[in-house]
Order: sequence, then structure tokens, then C-alpha cells
Amino acid sequence: MDLGLKDKVILVAGASSGLGYAIAKACAADGACLYIGSRSADKITAAANDLSQETGAEVIGLPLDVRDPHSIEQWIAGAVDHYGRIDGLVVNAGGPPPGTFENFSDADWQSAFELVLLSAIRTMRAVLPHMKDRGGSILTITSSSIIEPIDQLFLSGVMRAGVANLVKSLSRETAASGIRINNLVPGNIETDRMSSYLTALAEKRNTDDSETRAQIEQTIPAGRLGQADEFGKAGAFLLSDAASYITGTTLVVDGGAMKSIL
Repeated sequence: MDLGLKDKVILVAGASSGLGYAIAKACAADGACLYIGSRSADKITAAANDLSQETGAEVIGLPLDVRDPHSIEQWIAGAVDHYGRIDGLVVNAGGPPPGTFENFSDADWQSAFELVLLSAIRTMRAVLPHMKDRGGSILTITSSSIIEPIDQLFLSGVMRAGVANLVKSLSRETAASGIRINNLVPGNIETDRMSSYLTALAEKRNTDDSETRAQIEQTIPAGRLGQADEFGKAGAFLLSDAASYITGTTLVVDGGAMKSIL
């Protein structure tokens, strides 16, 4: 299926690895021009080179710290200067640390707010003026905690719920301009971060990685972890014209693990 992403200019934050990289790869494979960012200049340059070699697409990678408004503005201005337009944006930021409610200070909450919620607000606000005349698509990589709260993920859950509310409200305001905004929720997806999580969980449970992996896979109706490419293709679909009548919604990519109806 041709998604119609050829020559579209797609910006992807947090794309040096993991889920952001997977979406960038899927878009590049469909012919999009990629403009990607992450905090590490070395890592994002390496990611851009790898994506370009794998897909043959034009990929530009520049540093981006989503906690810094000036960095966001510079990154987006660079894309506009180079391409003259923006057709798609992936909003993506790391997660705040887990913990119990009583152990978080005001500083912890403020840091989580700036990392997750305020960064999404700032990035969308900076991109929207460049989409109003021609339309476009914005996608947030979020968490299942916006649907089912996860134990000890207070900081992440509260802030990501705020992003989900923002997406729903803003999608209604921008739909008439041809701008679509959606959320993409990952389940247990094969990434380096998941591998680290499995190792840490195995140590906590005093088991090995393979046994811990099997225990998690038993909770997934599909019977396995998801592949990063599967998640990436779902993201590319939502960014593309193939999803032209989808906005203000949340797509869950989890092999059927969540039990919620909506």
C-alpha cells in the first residue's frame, strides 16, 4: 500500500533510537523527507546516516532538547529554512522516573511537566503556523497510562493524560484547516529500552530474561512482543493521507493486551 508520503516533510523528535526511530524509518521507506532530532548530536547524526543508507531517503538529523523552548524553535526553524514547509510532526519525549506519590517533590512534578506536557505544547504551537495553509498531521507517541493508569507512573501518567486532552481539544480546532492530530500508544515493543526493562525485571524477580519475557508474553493475546517496525508502520499510516479522515483519536499497538473497550 502506497501511503502517499513521498516527498512529504516529516519531523520526528526523539528519533535517534527506539519508537521514534521506527516511525522515521517507516516514513523514509515510503519516500518521505525526514528531519529528525534528539538531545545527543552524535546519536542523531548516526541515526540520520543509518536511515538514509537503509532507505535511500533524505534524512537530516540535528540536536533537539524538548525541555528547552529555544532548542525547539531552532529545530523547527531549521526544517522550514531547508524545506520551506512541514507536512508532519511526531511529538516524542522520554518518560519521567517512576516512584510512589509521597516521594515526589514539587521539583519532580515541574520537571515532568516541562519534559512531557509543556514540550508537546511548545512543539505543536511552533509547527501549527507552518501547516495552516496546506494542512498536515501531528502524532504524539504516548503511553497506555492515558487509558489505564500504571502503578508508580504518577508523573508520566498525569502529564501524558494532559497531552491526550490537548490532542483531543486541539484536533477539533484544527480540523477545518486540514490539520489532523492523533495519539499512538505502544504496548510491549522490542526496543533497547524494552531489553533493559526485561533485564531489570528479571533481576527483581530473581529469574532470567527469557523467563521474564515469557511471563510478559503470556499476558498478551498475540502471544509475543511487538516489533518496532510494526509500531513504526502504524505511525507512518497516521501521518499519511491514507488516514485523512482520522483525527483526535488514539491508536493502540499492543497485540490486544489492553482490556479497555475504548
